[in-house]
Amino acid sequence: MTQPFRLLPLLLRLVPLLLLTLPAQADIPGIPAVTVTPGDAEETQEYSVTLQILALMTALTFLPAMLMMMTSFTRIIIVFAILRQALGLQSTPSNQILLGLTLFLTIFIMRPVLEEVNQEALQPYIAEEIAPLEAVERASQPFREFMLAQTRESDLGLFMRISGEQAASPEEVSFWVLMPAFVTSELKTAFQIGFILFIPFLIIDMVVASVLMAMGMMMLSPIIISLPFKIMLFVLVDGWALIMGTLASSYGI
Repeated sequence: MTQPFRLLPLLLRLVPLLLLTLPAQADIPGIPAVTVTPGDAEETQEYSVTLQILALMTALTFLPAMLMMMTSFTRIIIVFAILRQALGLQSTPSNQILLGLTLFLTIFIMRPVLEEVNQEALQPYIAEEIAPLEAVERASQPFREFMLAQTRESDLGLFMRISGEQAASPEEVSFWVLMPAFVTSELKTAFQIGFILFIPFLIIDMVVASVLMAMGMMMLSPIIISLPFKIMLFVLVDGWALIMGTLASSYGI
């Protein structure tokens, strides 16, 4: 079975696939980039960058936005950030660790979608069995189905009203309406999960604060005392496994 980390190169190949509709003739006009003049020659050599390569490099800058807008990345990173805040830890785990966990958990959750894109669009195009436009259309379908399954009807209706777009069914909604609706639904779900995470740690803070106040220890910060108890509770219930399992199961995995 394909492991999640083996799908990472597939992510990097999806963006170039979106640029396959550009003309692929050998005489694509180029933009002058470097001019070389040899010391012992009168002629100069000019090196240029084709518009196709320039468009490809420009599109790569949108890869982080696509990762956040079309996958489970947003929900996971928000839940992890709220969890760290609920524990009372300011920088542990660090942002790099949280981003790494989020990235690989996102690949794990999106594995069925990425495998379908690879089988239905990328591999047939590499084998020259389908045209570029058809490859792009096939690649968009798995992502559309994933996003529609996670989008609330109220959010989808909201952005349809704002845009003035009419659609007989959710499957006919354009990507420009589906994307903000999907992100809005992801934010709502992430904050709902974060609220549930906050409750047990908030109870511990309240109990510790009440005990310290009853003992007359007004100058001692309750956070210093409650932090070890919150960490111990989180470890005893196997918190990381519960959090990651809950996030994965929230997408039907």
